[in-house]
Amino acid sequence: MCDLSIKLGKLSLKNPIMPASGTFGYGIEFKDFIDLNKIGAIVTKGISINPKVGNPPPRIFEGDNYLMNYIGLENIGFFEFKKNILPKLTKFSTPIIVNCFGNYFNEYIEVCEKLNELKEVSAIEVNISCPNVEKGGLEFGTNPDEIFKLIKEIRKVYDKFLIVKISPVISDIIKAGKLIEEAGADAITAINTIRGIRIDIFENKIFRGSISGKLLKPVALRIVKELSDNLSIPIIGCGGIEKIEDVIEFIKAGAKAVQIGTMNLVKPNILVKLVKNLKKIMELNKIKNIEDLRYEKIKKIN
Repeated sequence: MCDLSIKLGKLSLKNPIMPASGTFGYGIEFKDFIDLNKIGAIVTKGISINPKVGNPPPRIFEGDNYLMNYIGLENIGFFEFKKNILPKLTKFSTPIIVNCFGNYFNEYIEVCEKLNELKEVSAIEVNISCPNVEKGGLEFGTNPDEIFKLIKEIRKVYDKFLIVKISPVISDIIKAGKLIEEAGADAITAINTIRGIRIDIFENKIFRGSISGKLLKPVALRIVKELSDNLSIPIIGCGGIEKIEDVIEFIKAGAKAVQIGTMNLVKPNILVKLVKNLKKIMELNKIKNIEDLRYEKIKKIN
C-alpha cells in the first residue's frame, strides 16, 4: 500500500493535489463534478475585505497552450464569504485554504486579521501579485523588500499556516524567497500568472490579461527548483500542470504539493483523476510515499 499523505510543515494533507486559486471558484461550485473529500485541499478564489466587481468583459481568451484572463479578482468579500460560503465548505473533510489579497497594504492586514478568526480555515494563501495602488499601480510583489515588510506585518495578525503566492517576474527569486521565509511564512506557492497581450488584427483591438496554462510550466519548474534548493519551507508548485507526469516533474523539482489551475476549466474532474493516477503510478513502481517518489525512476502508466 502506498501513502499519498503529505505534511507541509504543520499542515497535513491527505494527498498533494489541490486546485489553484481563481480556477476553482469558492470550491463549492465543483461539488457536483468531484468528491471534494478526495483532494488534498480546497483553495478558494481570492478574497478581499470588501466585495470587488472585477473588470468588464471580454475577460477570457483561449490561445495556443495558454489561457489569458482579465477577471480583475472579482469576489464577494470576506463577510459574505464567512456567512454563505464557509458553512458549505466545512461539510467536507478537506482542509480549506483561503487565498486573499488587498489593493492597499492595510487591506492585506485587515483581511488576514479577519481570516485568523475563522477556526474552520486551515491556512491562507496571500496573493502578493496584485497592483499596489499606494505605489502608483505597480506590483509591489516584485520588490523583495516590500514583500518582506508585508509578510512581517501579516504574521503579527495571523498565527496559523501562512502561504505566500509569488509572481514569476521577481528580479531575484531566491532573495525574495529567503525574505519571505525570514518574515515568517510557512510555505510558498510558485508561481502566479504572467502578464501578456493579444492583438486582434482584424478588429484592431488589444486584449490585456494574465497568462496561465501549459505555457508556464518550464518557468514554474525552474522557480520551484531554485526555491526548494535554497529554502527550508515547503514549496507548492503551480503552472501548466495537465497530467500526472507533470505532477511528478514538479515533485522531482522539489515541490511538496501541487496546484492545478487552467485544467479545472477544461476538465472539471481533473483533480480526482490526478489523485487516482498518482496512486496508480506509485503502486506500479512500488513507491511507498511521496518523498520516495522524488528520487525514483518512473515506469510509464497506460
